[in-house]
Amino acid sequence: MLEPDAVANETESFNAFSQWIGFGYCGVIADDDPVEKAMKSNALLTNAVIFHKALDIAEIVRQIPVEGWEIDPEDLAHLSPCLAEHINRFGEYSTHELGIQPDAYDPKLDVDFARLRDQDLTAAGLGRSA
Repeated sequence: MLEPDAVANETESFNAFSQWIGFGYCGVIADDDPVEKAMKSNALLTNAVIFHKALDIAEIVRQIPVEGWEIDPEDLAHLSPCLAEHINRFGEYSTHELGIQPDAYDPKLDVDFARLRDQDLTAAGLGRSA
């Protein structure tokens, strides 16, 4: 379970990413739609990009052990799909010419989070008694 500060940080990350991805927010793109419709559209776009980035992160996490590397769950705790440095908002995103069909989504990750959960419970004073 996330601590209140961690939840607040994730919420702030989401909000900052949402404002960043919705570049029309700062007047770059003029829109005659009502504010409420624009906000809902931006939330949908933000969630779609975050979902896509989460799929990319999951695929990379699956590939790490295949390449012979060990995954430390503590390192995974620092990953976030709300980072924006590698996204080109104003680029060209046409993929239909490539003729590539996406693979079916695989929700399984082979990562044992038990050690991290045990540490969190112990730190919160909720670990097993001797």
